[in-house]
Amino acid sequence: MNTVPFIPETAPFTPEQRAWLNGFLAGLHSSAPAEAAPAASKNSEPLLILFGSQTGSAEGLAKKVAKESLQRGFAPRVLALNDYETANLAAANKTVIISSTWGDGEPPDNAVNFWNWLNAETAPRLENLQFAVLGLGDKNYSDFCGASKKFDARLEALGAKRLAPRGECDVDYETAAKNWIDGLWEKLGGGSTNGAQTNGHHTSLFPLPGGEGQGEGEASPAVLVYDKANPFPARLLKNVLLNQPGSGKEVRHFEIALGGSGLIYEVGDSLGVIPENCPALVDALLAAVNATGDEPVVVDNSVRPLRAALTKNFDLAKPASELLAEIASRTPDSELAALLVPERAEDLKKWLRGRDVLDVLALTQKQFTFAELLPFLRRLTPRLYSISSSPKAHPGEVHLTVGAVRYETNGRKRKGVASTFLADLADKAGFVKVFVQPSHGFKPPANGDTPMIMVGPGTGIAPFRAFLEERAATGAKGKNWLFFGDQKRAADFLYEEQLTAWQKSGFLTRLDLAFSRDQAEKIYVQDRMIENAAELWAWLEAGAHFYVCGDASRMAKDVDAALHKITETAGGKSANEAKACVAKLKSDKRYQRDVY
Repeated sequence: MNTVPFIPETAPFTPEQRAWLNGFLAGLHSSAPAEAAPAASKNSEPLLILFGSQTGSAEGLAKKVAKESLQRGFAPRVLALNDYETANLAAANKTVIISSTWGDGEPPDNAVNFWNWLNAETAPRLENLQFAVLGLGDKNYSDFCGASKKFDARLEALGAKRLAPRGECDVDYETAAKNWIDGLWEKLGGGSTNGAQTNGHHTSLFPLPGGEGQGEGEASPAVLVYDKANPFPARLLKNVLLNQPGSGKEVRHFEIALGGSGLIYEVGDSLGVIPENCPALVDALLAAVNATGDEPVVVDNSVRPLRAALTKNFDLAKPASELLAEIASRTPDSELAALLVPERAEDLKKWLRGRDVLDVLALTQKQFTFAELLPFLRRLTPRLYSISSSPKAHPGEVHLTVGAVRYETNGRKRKGVASTFLADLADKAGFVKVFVQPSHGFKPPANGDTPMIMVGPGTGIAPFRAFLEERAATGAKGKNWLFFGDQKRAADFLYEEQLTAWQKSGFLTRLDLAFSRDQAEKIYVQDRMIENAAELWAWLEAGAHFYVCGDASRMAKDVDAALHKITETAGGKSANEAKACVAKLKSDKRYQRDVY
C-alpha cells in the first residue's frame, strides 16, 4: 500500500498553502488523475476543472487554472473528462473544460467516454451548471477544435449556461490560452478572499522554477530550467539509417546527449525538438519577396536578420488560413479562392496537401514584400517524437526513431521540416534544441508482472523499444507481445537484431510480424491480431495492457476495429457489449494510444 506524504500542521504554511500542497502530493502519489487541488477553505466556492488531453498540453493548462483559481478564492478539482462520474456535472455549479482535438474532430482518448455519455439520449439535464470551454487544435485540420465545439454545443443543449464564449487555440497555444483564461475570472465571479491576494494583485502561493511567480519579499536562487520555453541545446551523438538497401523509406535512429541539462524522462514520454527550416526553402522564399535576408525584423521583441527569422521562427510549410484568405482576395479568380467556402473544406484540405507558403505565394501576380508577408506566417512550433529508449538502459541519453519525410509534388522536391532537420542539418548546427514532454499516462504497467500487448508498425516501434528496454533493465517478469510491421522484411525490419535477440531469450514472449509488400496480398498488424484472436483475448482476460503507437488516420482506427472484432468473436460479446468492453479497457487505463 502506497503511503502519501502530507504537510504537518506545524509546517510554516498557511492553511490554504498546506491544503494545496497536500492535494498536490496526493496527486503525485495517485495512479489516477485525481483531484489536483482540494478545497482551500470551508468558505471557498467549488470550481470543477475538466481536461481532455492527448499529449499533456490541455492537462497542464487545467492545472494552471486550478492553481490560479485557488489564489482567487475557489476550491478547484481537476479531473480528466472520462472521470465524469466522479465529477458529477449534474450537481456542479461552475466548470471549466479544456480539451484538445484528436484526429478528425474527435475527442482525445481520455475524453471519449465522457463524450459518449454527454451525447447519449440518457444524458442528464444540466440547468444548474455554468460552463466555459477552451479548445486546443491545429488550423491545418478541417475540423479545428472540433471536440471542444461538440462539448460546448452539447452542454448548451442540455440546459447549461455558458459563462464565456468558447476559446480556440492553434498549435502555438500559450498566448491565446493565457488571454482566454485571464478574461475568464471576471465571468466566473464568486470565490472568496483566502489570503492569496496582496495589495490588490494576485501572487503565486509558491515560487516557480527559475524564480517565476515570486511573491513580494520572496527570494530564491535562480534555477536554470530547460523546457519548451527554454529548450536544451543537446549534442547529437548518433544518426544511423535503420533501413537496408531496397527500402522505399528513410527511418533514422538518433542518439542525443542530455548530460548537464537536468532533463529527466520516463519511458512513454516524448521529446520536443525545435526544428529549423531548410536553407534552400528559405532562399527561395527570400527570392519570392525580393529580399536579401539581411533586412532587420522584430521577432519576440528582439531584432534579427530576416533570414534568421525565416529559418528559426516562422513556419514555411503550412500556410495559415489568414494567408490563404489574403491570397484569395488578391486573386479572386484563382482555384484557391473557389475553395475558401465552408462547403468545400475537404477539397481545400486535399488541395493544400503537399503545398507550402511558397506555392500559395506563386498564385498571385502582386508580389508580397517581406513586411507584408511576415504577419501572415504561423510560428514554427516544436515537433514531438516518441522516445525510443529507457533512461535505465542509456543513462544521460535519449533516443529517437524518426522517418525522414522527402517527396516531390507540384514540380518541386519537398522535405519534412523537423525530420530532415535532424537527418541533414543537426550535425552541422552542432546541437539540437530539445525538451521533455511527459506522456501523462502512456507508460508500461506499474506492476512488472502485468502482461503487455504492443502494436507498433513502422516508427510506431519507438516507445515499445523503450518499454522493453525498461522491463529488461528492471527485471520485470510480465509477458511481452509485440506486433510489428512495415513494407519489406529484408529492408524495413527496424531494430531486428535487438528484437530477435529478445525473442530468442524468451524475454519477448511473442513477436508477430506483418510485412505488407512481401506477398501478393498485403498483410498488416491488424490482420495478425485477428489471426491470433483467441490468444490475444486470453491475454486481455489475464489482465494484459494493450498499447498502440503510430499513424492515427488509418492504422490506429484499423487496430481499434480489430480489437472490437476480437472482443466479439473470441470474447463472445455482442457488438454493444464489445464496445462497452473496449471502453472499459480505456477507462481502466489498460488500452492506451500514442498516435499521430
